[in-house]
Amino acid sequence: MLPERGPDGRTAATRRARRLVGTRTAWTAVGDGEFFCPHCGGDRNYQRLTGRRRFTVLGVPVLPRGVCAPTVECAACRGHFGTDVLDHPTTTRFSAMLRDAVHTVALAVLAAGGTCSRAALETAAAGVRAAGFEDCTEEQLAALVEALEEDTGRFTGEPCVAGLSIELHEALDPLAPHLAAPGRESILLQGARIALADGPYTPAERDALATVGAALTIRTDDVGRLLAAARTPS
Repeated sequence: MLPERGPDGRTAATRRARRLVGTRTAWTAVGDGEFFCPHCGGDRNYQRLTGRRRFTVLGVPVLPRGVCAPTVECAACRGHFGTDVLDHPTTTRFSAMLRDAVHTVALAVLAAGGTCSRAALETAAAGVRAAGFEDCTEEQLAALVEALEEDTGRFTGEPCVAGLSIELHEALDPLAPHLAAPGRESILLQGARIALADGPYTPAERDALATVGAALTIRTDDVGRLLAAARTPS
């Protein structure tokens, strides 16, 4: 006759044995902060934990069984996650990264040839305000582009020089892995609309937009397709 099993699938003897002997993990907090909890779906506080496993008899730890991988524990749901969860920016941080990216792209495109056009400035300012810089004005953008030109020693309409290319990559490289393809394309298209506000793309504007596409990990063929689509009235 087979031994009777409980709801957990274990026999009574197995359950008694597990009460007698087992393994217990002792967790120690080694850090804390704020992260995006994938279980809660929002920003939460966390503790970073390290753990040591011990073999127990009658609930008493007697022998070490090694260490556990570092773990992140959510203060709200008490869920445990691998430390790679900390690579995902918090909602607050992500919003700031997106806002800065749109602002940097707008400046790069304006510096490439559109800052003298009121239409380009108005398009750029509207996009930057929508991204989170609510007080941005056309005059502020024009002043920033002028300061950028003085700092880099370049003139409006020149190709995207090394300094500006570095700024674009610094703003866009950390953001790109956390954006789906439509989000990355939207940033590029916003730059394209600024460039087209005062007429067809200039070579310098195309160069700047190509740099934006590369920093956003958009394939060269797709960059060309998107820039061509932006020229077509919707």
